[in-house]
Amino acid sequence: MATPSSSLSPKILAIVNQKGGVGKTTTAVNLATALAAIGRKVLLIDLDPQGNASTGLGIANMDRRITSYNLIIGDVGVSDAVMKTSIPRLFILSANIDLSGAELELVNMTRREFRLKEALAGEPLPYDYVLIDCPPSLGLVTLNALTCADSVLIPLQCEFYALEGLSHLLKTIELVRGKMNPRLSIQGVVLTMYDRRNSLTSQIEQDVRTFLGAQVYKTVIPRNVRMSEAPSHGKPALIYDINCTGSQAYMKLASELLKREKKQPEAA
Repeated sequence: MATPSSSLSPKILAIVNQKGGVGKTTTAVNLATALAAIGRKVLLIDLDPQGNASTGLGIANMDRRITSYNLIIGDVGVSDAVMKTSIPRLFILSANIDLSGAELELVNMTRREFRLKEALAGEPLPYDYVLIDCPPSLGLVTLNALTCADSVLIPLQCEFYALEGLSHLLKTIELVRGKMNPRLSIQGVVLTMYDRRNSLTSQIEQDVRTFLGAQVYKTVIPRNVRMSEAPSHGKPALIYDINCTGSQAYMKLASELLKREKKQPEAA
């Protein structure tokens, strides 16, 4: 399949939730893979010091010599840090533990909230989508992602406290939109770790859809053993087992995302 033209600026999508263990990195890796499989050229930026997105795409720690840390600090440009993956049309800007020091280093830097935005604006980006896997916090690193993003994708685990943390995140997004990035929007909320056998899951889904309406994707991501196994093999679930329910869900999510993009008017 031919790769679509990337002459225009890519769509930058931050995948954010300050709560850990909600399927954020799983969503980043598999959505990026699904978009690449559909024919889009994708850059995945790993902004989590744990580097799990990099691991999930088979990038060994010893090979992460130039990372997102170097990009934010200003040591390198994007093209210096981008690496190919084994998946056609999917590229990664990896991360390692060095990024954990960025929060402290950014405090004393000028325009500290805009470091990533300015780095990405520093050269042409030949991609259709840039996906940013954010750390499980709302610190300066995540703020950099929100400041440069066009929209936010929020993975939301189907558990009792799901909505509690979400309200804080939505306030942060509104604050960033008002003060730093007026074009920032919520692309959607995706329900993860969905278990149809659990009656609580259905109740949580109903509550979330009542609260957020059309912002919640129709596609839900189920709990799936094969998806949990995939990262240990350095592969996205879509490569590890394309036929598992999790992989099929992420293909549907990518299709739904593209449909939403078509419906959204272009920014002036």
